[in-house]
Amino acid sequence: MALFDKVKEQASQLAQKAQEAGKAGQAKIEDAQAKRKSDAMLRDLGAALYAQKTTGADNSAEIDRIVGELTAFEAENGAAASDGATASGETTPTGGSSEAETPPEGGFTL
Repeated sequence: MALFDKVKEQASQLAQKAQEAGKAGQAKIEDAQAKRKSDAMLRDLGAALYAQKTTGADNSAEIDRIVGELTAFEAENGAAASDGATASGETTPTGGSSEAETPPEGGFTL
């Protein structure tokens, strides 16, 4: 029976690790979705501001709406992606980091 107990314990540990991995994966998916949403709102804001500056069109209502949506989004999810922070509050390295980065496939560098 001791062998059966060990197998049962290991199966339980594996199930727990799989559950933790699933939760971590779900959190990454939610972070990516939040980043995509904030990127889209920031892009829309930039487009509205650009149109206002270049064409002279009065987009004040549209700009105010987008700023309000961004403010509400940041209140729920943290800072917008443009400031280098993710929805979970972690910061991402920017271009001037001293960390050694592996170049992408194909040898491209920035």
